[in-house]
Amino acid sequence: MRVVAALVAGRDREDVVALFGVSLKAVDGWWAKWQAGGREALGMRPRGKPVGVHQVLGEAEQAAVRQAVLGHRPCDVGLSGQLWTRRLIGELIVKLYRVRLTEPGVGKYLKRWGLFFQRPDKRAVEQDSEAVARWPQETWPEIRAKAMEDGGEILFVDQVGVRSDQVTGRTWGEKGKTPVVRRSGNRFSVNATSAISTKGRMHFMVFTEHFTAEVMCRFLDRLAGHVDHKVHLVVDGHSAHRSKKVRDWLAAHPDDIELHFLPPYSPELNPDELVNADLKHSLPRQHRARDQAELAAETRRFFRRRQRQPHIVRGYFGGPDVRYVLDENPMSF
Repeated sequence: MRVVAALVAGRDREDVVALFGVSLKAVDGWWAKWQAGGREALGMRPRGKPVGVHQVLGEAEQAAVRQAVLGHRPCDVGLSGQLWTRRLIGELIVKLYRVRLTEPGVGKYLKRWGLFFQRPDKRAVEQDSEAVARWPQETWPEIRAKAMEDGGEILFVDQVGVRSDQVTGRTWGEKGKTPVVRRSGNRFSVNATSAISTKGRMHFMVFTEHFTAEVMCRFLDRLAGHVDHKVHLVVDGHSAHRSKKVRDWLAAHPDDIELHFLPPYSPELNPDELVNADLKHSLPRQHRARDQAELAAETRRFFRRRQRQPHIVRGYFGGPDVRYVLDENPMSF
């Protein structure tokens, strides 16, 4: 562009060559492009062959391999293992089309197909996929409508256990040598139950015993004492939630709390699962609890901090599996 500008200004070709240190052939070529197509003709053009030219696999073959990778495990198509690697995808291509590609070659196809190497999520084989699909479309709107009718509030509930020997987060270290974290040789743990709403409210209870029907009833007592409206609790299929003691408690408090069950084996539908992950990730990394009392205190501090951060609690409801409608108005349900 600078060479052409000089020529347009009336400079001689030889002066331009000397001024910019380029060849006379380059100057003539740029000038010819300028005269033929103006500024756009001087723009950069991608070099090499266009994407997709001379590919070994045709479009239909690529689509078939991509669908096989997304819809099946290697063991489903006669290969070994349950997770796809570039080597296994290369073996699949050999098996289907008798074409052998290098692993970098397979990687180029994967990138072109929009596929990336990721840590897979887990799903129980016992999960009812139809019930999971109905939950956000039918069940959740029904619970929401019932809460509006009752003038109540919906809370999602889950339990979590925290152990003293759990190491959270990462640290820097020398390559080939795993860093060592010093901790107490005594093993102890605490448990917690939390409940969150789309309004950003959180209730919790920390305890040291196992989660049982008695603990659940104690949590229900505390929850009913903290709210002045009916609460619709969304819970999983834990045996304590379905126990006779809990059913008796609910029968005695019909205007306080009502339970709604998630489909079996579907933790991805419960946003409170993200609270558990947040807790384990956020535990102090500089100080380690030396006894059960300290661990319980650290756990309580986490929940109290989140109670003062409703924007974070509301963020738990924006998970990748199902996005719940948030209540923008604190008085709406």
